[in-house]
Amino acid sequence: MKRYTTLLFLAMVAGALSASAQARMSHAEYIQKYKDIALEHQDIYGIPVSIKLAQGLLESDCGNSRLAIEANNHFGIKCKSDWTGATIAHDDDAPGECFRKYDSPEQSFLDHSEFLDKSARYQDLFDLDPTDYKGWAHGLKAAGYATNPRYAELLIKIIEDYELYALDSSVPGAGGSYAYLQPQTPPDDSHAGDAVFVPFEKVDVDNYVVSVRSVSGYPVYYNNGSEFVVATAGDTYGRISYASGVSEAKLRKFNDVGPGVEPKAGEPVYIRQKAKKAQNGRLLHTVKDGESMHSISQAYGIRLKNLVKINRRPADTPLKPGQQIRLM
Repeated sequence: MKRYTTLLFLAMVAGALSASAQARMSHAEYIQKYKDIALEHQDIYGIPVSIKLAQGLLESDCGNSRLAIEANNHFGIKCKSDWTGATIAHDDDAPGECFRKYDSPEQSFLDHSEFLDKSARYQDLFDLDPTDYKGWAHGLKAAGYATNPRYAELLIKIIEDYELYALDSSVPGAGGSYAYLQPQTPPDDSHAGDAVFVPFEKVDVDNYVVSVRSVSGYPVYYNNGSEFVVATAGDTYGRISYASGVSEAKLRKFNDVGPGVEPKAGEPVYIRQKAKKAQNGRLLHTVKDGESMHSISQAYGIRLKNLVKINRRPADTPLKPGQQIRLM
C-alpha cells in the first residue's frame, strides 16, 4: 500500500510538472497573441511593432515571468513616484523593488506606450525612422530603460531571430520562414461600416477646399500629408469614429485631445496621424488673437508634442498676437 501511495504521488508530481511545461508560452505563441495590440499601438503612438514585441518578450520571458503572471506586467516598469495604481514587490536590481501591477496584459501594453510617449527622455526616439529598430534599441538603452549593458543587443537579436521587423508597418514585402510573422496588410480603417468613397484624386497639400474623397457623408481633405474631416454642429469623436471606421481612441490621439473633449463645428478632425513638422516649406506662423499651440497644431497638421518640442514651450503656454511659432 505504501509503495502504491508513493507511486501515485510521483505520478501526480510528474503530471503537474508536465502540465507546467506545457503551459509555458513560447516566443511564437507570445508574438501571435500580442502582435495585433502592438500593431495598433504603432499606429497610435509610433512605437515600432518589432521593438514593442521584443521588449515584451525579453522583459516578461515570453509572458512566463512572475511579474507577467502575477501582475500582468510585461515590460518591467517600476512604480515611479507618479504611479497610483496597484503594485507588487519583486527582486530586481535590489530586493523587494516596487513594480506596477495591472488588471490585464492589455493594460500593461497601454501603460508601456504611454510611458514612452510622455517621458521626456524618450522623445528623441520618435524622430527616428519607424523601421529603425536598431536605433530604437540603442536609444532605449541610452535613455536608461534597462540597466543591462547588453540590453540593445538582446532586443536586436530577438527582432532578427524572429524577423519581427517584418511586422513594422512601413516595411513592404519582407519574407521569412515564420508563417505567423508574414508581413501584414495594415487594416484599412476607413473602409469599415457604411463608408462610401469617391475615387482618390491628387491635390496640393495646401488646398483645403478640394475634397479628395468622402466617408459616410464627410468630405475628406488633405493637410500636410494627413487627412481630416470637418466637424459639424453636434458632432462627437464617437460619431466621427463610427462614420470613418477609425477608433475613437485613435481619433483622440491623432487630434491631441483627452476624454470629455468634443470637436466644435468647423474644426478639423484628423483621421490619420498628423506629421511631425510642416512638410510644405512653411517655416513660421504668426499668432492671431485667440490661438493656442493646439489650434496651430491642428491648423497645420502637426502633432502637438512635436510643435511643442520645436518651439521649446509647454502646450498650455498662453500665446500673444504677433508671436512667431516655428513649424519645422
